[in-house]
Amino acid sequence: MASLNTNQEKGILGRVFEWLITLAKDFKEKVFEICRMSKKIAEDDPRKVIHSLKVGLAISLVSLFYYYQPLYENFGLSAMWAVMTVVVVFEYTVGATLGKGLNRTLATLMAGTLGVGAHYLASLAGEKAEPILIGFFVFLQAAIVSFIRFFPKVKARYDYGFLVFILTFSLISVSGFRDDEVLEMAHKRLSTIFIGGSACVMISIFVCPVWAGEELHYSIAINLEKLSDFLEAFVCGYFTTLDEGGFVNFPCLEAYKSILNSKSSEESLANFAKWEPGHGKFKFSHPWDQYLKIGTITHQCAYRMEALKEYLNSNTQGSSEIRSMIEEVSLEMTMESSKALKELGLSIKTMTRSSSADIHIANSKASSKRLKSLLQSRLREETDLLSVISVGTVASLLIDITDFTEKLSDCVNYLASLTNFDAVETNKYPQISRSPYCECADPDPKIETSHVAVILVEESSLAKPCGKSISVQHNNV
Repeated sequence: MASLNTNQEKGILGRVFEWLITLAKDFKEKVFEICRMSKKIAEDDPRKVIHSLKVGLAISLVSLFYYYQPLYENFGLSAMWAVMTVVVVFEYTVGATLGKGLNRTLATLMAGTLGVGAHYLASLAGEKAEPILIGFFVFLQAAIVSFIRFFPKVKARYDYGFLVFILTFSLISVSGFRDDEVLEMAHKRLSTIFIGGSACVMISIFVCPVWAGEELHYSIAINLEKLSDFLEAFVCGYFTTLDEGGFVNFPCLEAYKSILNSKSSEESLANFAKWEPGHGKFKFSHPWDQYLKIGTITHQCAYRMEALKEYLNSNTQGSSEIRSMIEEVSLEMTMESSKALKELGLSIKTMTRSSSADIHIANSKASSKRLKSLLQSRLREETDLLSVISVGTVASLLIDITDFTEKLSDCVNYLASLTNFDAVETNKYPQISRSPYCECADPDPKIETSHVAVILVEESSLAKPCGKSISVQHNNV
């Protein structure tokens, strides 16, 4: 019996020991995973590491008001409001920090002034009426300000300020009922908040600044390049790989998904950018709303591309005969749109004007008209409509993207006129950056053509989706 109990105890101890070993291994794996994630975040954007150091620096500086005895004697426990302000106000971009800092400072100033005034008026009514009047003032301001926060423009830019207004007014007016030194309390709190907010703004601007306006500017330009890369890869996959019976799965075909999820971040960056002072080529009155218009059209293009991608590996590819019939003009139209998008992205990124995008758009519009005419004539001749539905839908989506490319060009040109983009001398057929997935040779300028597209895809590596060389040339019409 004793040996049986001993064996049971050893079995329990063994299981506990195994559990502890497993727990230690899991903990070690979690630590390594956190280290790998930290390393990846730091390598992807070193500015995030710098931002963390800036926050630590700001908190250390304002903490001196609490640690240093002469400063503490002037501010007392109110010095902690400076630390709290840094923690709440310091954001990643200059615009977000400046917006929050100004909101907090102005709201505290206004609410403190009104709170002291409300306390003074209530005290004139006598001891019995004073708490009633203070309660009424608190209710009135909280109800009115809370309703104002529902206004769209207020919600976008001043929501935090109105929230601080409610808090400060309530604290000062209510605490003033038990504390006669309400004016001194309001003064100390405003002073410490101003000190904390100023420290955040100064460090954010002068120590490795991250401008929200620049983030928005380059984000819009990169999104246009992603659209261009998608179009190049799509036409290569749809008209080439599918004809060979291949399966299309290229990395750049997934890039559009980040565009679909970028609307809220673009709106936030535009709101933050409006708070920022002029810097570099961006003036204080820079037309940030125009970037949102470009972003809206970009999202609409991305939604069309999401629909296009579903046709790459679907079971209903449509008639290969019809697909080959529209291949030439579709390639020409799509590649011209792709070049235009890449030029527009480059134009925004470098803040320069280029007429080459207009040339590509004119060519894509001409090809679009020919494609529409070709589809209409084929539909009248085709008896089996099911064989043309899939191909017709793809062609229709490509035509829509061409139309949106023209709208994007108009918006970018309007932005260029508002911000005085620099003019750049360009050749008739400019050299543009290539996608890593398809390479397109520029037309020979010696050939006198009105709508010519020469599309070449090299067969060399798996990084390029087109599995064979394609040379499509449309003769002058």
